[in-house]
Amino acid sequence: MKLLQIDEPAILIRINRTYNPSMSAEALYDYSRGRWKLNPVRAKKAKYGIAIYDGIIQEVYEIDDWHKAGTTESSRKPNDKSEFNSAESLIGRHEFEGKLASEEIRNKYLGKSLRHLFPKGSANPIKYANV
Repeated sequence: MKLLQIDEPAILIRINRTYNPSMSAEALYDYSRGRWKLNPVRAKKAKYGIAIYDGIIQEVYEIDDWHKAGTTESSRKPNDKSEFNSAESLIGRHEFEGKLASEEIRNKYLGKSLRHLFPKGSANPIKYANV
């Protein structure tokens, strides 16, 4: 079986600690896009944000811009998973604003496995592709 390769400049975001299969599209976007410790210069080179749960691509977003975490409109509430949403937890973190990627890009990646890029024991939830 051929392993999936990401061809576009992208940031791969593992959302294992916050994902819930019943979450709304808005919640999936808000938990995928934000509050990450990352290299903002490198992240700005990514055109797409790819949300991954258990090694499987859940959604693909086209990134418009990056901001300091907690400075953009979000459905996340401070008391919802407070370890990820408190003012203290936002220091030094970043979030993107964007929209769903084109149908062409989403069809190319949605539901596909990237488990090979996140080996067991890999702790960092962020990986970069082609940036």
